[in-house]
Amino acid sequence: MFKTLLVAALLALAVEARPNSRLPRLDGRIVGGYDVDIEEHPYQVSLQYYGSHFCGGSIIAPNKILTAAHCTVKRKERDHMSIRYGSTTKEDGGDVVQVKDVEEHSSFDSYTLEFDVSVITLVSDIQMGKNARIVELVPRDAVEGGRTAVVTGWGVLESGGPFPTHLKAVKLREVSRTECNVAYEGVLTDVMICFGEYEKDSCQGDSGGPLVSDDGVQVGIVSWGWGCADRRWPGIYSNVQKLRDFINV
Repeated sequence: MFKTLLVAALLALAVEARPNSRLPRLDGRIVGGYDVDIEEHPYQVSLQYYGSHFCGGSIIAPNKILTAAHCTVKRKERDHMSIRYGSTTKEDGGDVVQVKDVEEHSSFDSYTLEFDVSVITLVSDIQMGKNARIVELVPRDAVEGGRTAVVTGWGVLESGGPFPTHLKAVKLREVSRTECNVAYEGVLTDVMICFGEYEKDSCQGDSGGPLVSDDGVQVGIVSWGWGCADRRWPGIYSNVQKLRDFINV
């Protein structure tokens, strides 16, 4: 596991002390979520390094995975990266495919987490079926605002809890740019969107995982936020609509 519970607890304390710190949502912690099976979200994958889960991702083509740049930028040993797909659990089941190449957005900023997107190319195609399907991406001309969406990933239901292996989901509502920028003191950019709900959130994870709207298209990528499930600060997601040219699928 990428971090221990002790590290997670220390990070939580750091967030309380420094609420303006950008905390990448690593390790797969979903607050207020519920169990789901992979058949309900067959586009979800687990990114693995040396065989251990470290981030989430989504299937966007037979040999392409969409994730966050902060998940991949420090993992240069591509030979030791793989994805597990078609499984409700993150450590077994389904199938594993090795990573061939990773392309992070050239404008990715590890401090601001702007342009937080990567596209992974696999060494071979994913075998599609009821447990593995391509997710459609939000259209370039989509209308922003008023949407609801589901974010999925592997993780605990509350800060400091144990790390179960079962896939979880939580339903969120879109927070307006005006409201989000007030909360985050004006740091939101066009390549970010905000989603949240009282006592529900993605939290330090599943970074790179998909945020999929009610009409079945991926609108966001789990990126960062201040705190977890705090009514003052919704989660911030990479805005897939504004990143379509880079994703190029």
